[in-house]
Amino acid sequence: MMARSVISRRSCLAIIDRNVIQVSVGSRWCSSKDPSNGDLHPAPPHIQEPTIPPYEEKVGEPIHLKRARLQYQSRKRGMLENGLLLSTFAHRFLPTMTESQLAMYDRLINLPSNDWEIFYWATGVRPTPQEFDNEIMTMLKDFVKNSDRENRTVQPNLH
Repeated sequence: MMARSVISRRSCLAIIDRNVIQVSVGSRWCSSKDPSNGDLHPAPPHIQEPTIPPYEEKVGEPIHLKRARLQYQSRKRGMLENGLLLSTFAHRFLPTMTESQLAMYDRLINLPSNDWEIFYWATGVRPTPQEFDNEIMTMLKDFVKNSDRENRTVQPNLH
């Protein structure tokens, strides 16, 4: 039986099988005994890119569970900048948001497929698309300005 190791890091995947190394960056693969030769091949058919399930609005979700879910999702982003930004925003504003505001916030943090989009919109680096340009985004943009110079370097505790 051959020794096989799989090493995964974000968009890079290396499969080591004896002396053969396959390295993936996106959908391009390098496969050889010496991966530095740049010999690129399509991804093997048995390895597929992971998919993100489509967003589904949770109809009928009790409001206390929605707030708890959104607080958790605000905290666990996959990108530290948004984890800090959204968790502190959610900690401050989720308890007083109306049901329609909670729905807007839910769509904001769960519809875009890339966290950098949310970060760029909130910080004003890129214009906010019309579908997300609402009162929640306005609140988030004001929060990002941090006019009171609060220390927001630690995520609030989950309750």
